[in-house]
Amino acid sequence: MQKSKLTLYIFIALVLGVIAGYTYNATVINNINTTISAAEVKIKTLDEQIAVSTDTTAISFKALKKERAAQATVRKDADKAREDKLEIFTILSDVFLRLIKMIVAPLVFTTLVVGVAKVGDIKAVGRIGGKTLLWFLSATLVSLLLGMMLVNFFRPGEAMHLPLPDSHLSTGIQKTALSLRDFISHVFPRSFVESMANNEILQIVVFALFFGVATAAIGEKGDVVVKALDAIAHVILKITGYVMQLAPLAVFGAITAIIAKQGLGILSTYAIFIGEFYFSLLLLWLVIVLAGFFVLKGRVFNLVSRIKDAILIAFSTSTSEAAYPKVLLELERFGCKDKIVSFVLPLGYSFNLDGSMMYMTFASLFLAQSYNIHLSFQHQLSMLLVLMLTSKGIAGVPRASLVVIAGTVSMFNIPEAGLALLIGIDPLLDMGRSATNVLGNAMATAVVSKWEGELGPQSEDAAEL
Repeated sequence: MQKSKLTLYIFIALVLGVIAGYTYNATVINNINTTISAAEVKIKTLDEQIAVSTDTTAISFKALKKERAAQATVRKDADKAREDKLEIFTILSDVFLRLIKMIVAPLVFTTLVVGVAKVGDIKAVGRIGGKTLLWFLSATLVSLLLGMMLVNFFRPGEAMHLPLPDSHLSTGIQKTALSLRDFISHVFPRSFVESMANNEILQIVVFALFFGVATAAIGEKGDVVVKALDAIAHVILKITGYVMQLAPLAVFGAITAIIAKQGLGILSTYAIFIGEFYFSLLLLWLVIVLAGFFVLKGRVFNLVSRIKDAILIAFSTSTSEAAYPKVLLELERFGCKDKIVSFVLPLGYSFNLDGSMMYMTFASLFLAQSYNIHLSFQHQLSMLLVLMLTSKGIAGVPRASLVVIAGTVSMFNIPEAGLALLIGIDPLLDMGRSATNVLGNAMATAVVSKWEGELGPQSEDAAEL
């Protein structure tokens, strides 16, 4: 499928997905959503009555608890029924994402080993790593600061006047707090096979670095390993081409499922928050492109044009991982050397999630505003630093941003139950975050290539997708 046609087909799938999702919501899912909403209202009312009950041994108290359990069952059954109705669409995106996950781990390993072996000098690896981390830390700090500034400017938590969930209710989101031991256990693999099986990109990177340096160190004996892995990498890229043929179908299924599940009504309820957050992402895009312009000059616009397919795929499927093979190929076509691309890009997927960083400060302070909790500038800076540290190394965790926020807001006495305000729209916000993560990682790779003097002329010689 030619590049221009792939972009067109993905865009058409996006539009058709919105139409199909709206139609399916109105004709099939709406009745189920009504049942879920009614059960949630009853549960909230029963929780209020239970909270004010003083005699827990009374028959009336037991009746309230029994009724609450019954309503919880109704909600659970309706939720399962909704998921069953959406299965026909989610299976399209699930197949695509599983195929992508099948590709990513071996692609990261083979390309990174080849890249490091070609660099050869461990000092050069350290130099490239230092420049990469400098860009990542700067981009993370800018993303967090921009999110903090804009949420304080827009103040959506005050403007929306949303009914707040009871502070004692649980959202079901597992909190996380990153200890040194947790970080080390996440970074350094216990078993390479286990890391590959679980798609632990950061652990694969660590093993591949050792493997690549050792391969270069044994000289001519390592040449056969480099040639073999280079051939395997090209085979995997060819497989990527086959998988990308399914991208439009995956986009259609993912968008249809999201719109069908939530309906367009949620857009009107959260229009202020969604609009302001996407406007903030747009500003972050401008900052990223401007930063890239200072290094890459006019070529930065060609880079953005090249990765638009990857951005669309990440946006539609709500995961930047789905775009990884496409981004890798387009960066090499752009002129980045494979040894830089294979080193910087995998690290970016663990340490350079610009869209997710902005969302964390934006969402955390939105919750504080919703509960009318005033946080001083010092407290907000403290939150920013906590988010900066706790967010590292959690790539691959389901709903990672919400998990980190849940672990952070409690440190500042913000009720965790406030996350219930975000759960419903998180898939819509995740689309923008994922697309931004792709842009940020592609820009970081191109900039480091330029800094290293390894940015050559653009080429169309790479295998066509």
